[in-house]
Amino acid sequence: MTFAASDPTCGAGLQADLLTLAAHGCHPLTVVTALTVQDTTGVEDMLPIEGGWVADQARALLEDIPVAAFKLGMLGSIEAITAVAEVLSDYPDTPVVFDPVLASGRGDAFADEDTISAMIELLLPLTDILTPNSLEARRMAQELGGSSQENLSLPACARRLIGAGCAHVLVTGTHEHSPRVINTLFGSHGPLRHDEWERLPGSYHGSGCTLASAIAANLAWGQALPEAVRAAQHYTWHSLATGFRPGMGQYVPHRLWRAPSPHAEPLLEVNNARVG
Repeated sequence: MTFAASDPTCGAGLQADLLTLAAHGCHPLTVVTALTVQDTTGVEDMLPIEGGWVADQARALLEDIPVAAFKLGMLGSIEAITAVAEVLSDYPDTPVVFDPVLASGRGDAFADEDTISAMIELLLPLTDILTPNSLEARRMAQELGGSSQENLSLPACARRLIGAGCAHVLVTGTHEHSPRVINTLFGSHGPLRHDEWERLPGSYHGSGCTLASAIAANLAWGQALPEAVRAAQHYTWHSLATGFRPGMGQYVPHRLWRAPSPHAEPLLEVNNARVG
């Protein structure tokens, strides 16, 4: 089950989750948390869904269909965060993957300090794995007090976030200035694994949604968390490497890259990337 905002481009949000989960052989259940007006260049407007409606969507499904994993994306409001937390608290044995979407790829803000505080207080204690990029990790950790964002190392951020209640943190390094992208999975005793990936050209719409949904899908199939994280990174990197640019803005991941398609070669040529 995914809780996320609708993205009409299908590049990110609920629609990105649907494509990713389906590509992993899962049947997605969707709870809409917000409607957006956006294209591949950025978000123009957002309409949060009332918290009661968010909870009712989820509970109607949960009373009918067993759920193997939860994935949280952009929730839209403190009211929705509260509603999601109340629902998740009734399912403590179901893994929760939380992608804390704080801004769009263009930088459109989705969360203020109060919203981030609500995420930390209400959702982190229910989260099995948090999947922030380095900017999100520093911003969330900063809300917990102490050093400025500039002085806070990513391991320190992870320690703070785990101290706030989540079991694991996967910090992605796309926004860092390193030759290769380094993603690190942290647990309560420190780093559990480091994975390095070729840094691809271009800017991508929905990469974080893709990664978090892929982790949720792998957990739903029963993979252990470190293996689920590694497999999800592999899937996401190839989705980006075969991505395409449908409009005038960011590239969109090709989430069905594993499926035979007569369009596979053009997609590869559009991004000028190699897939091994």
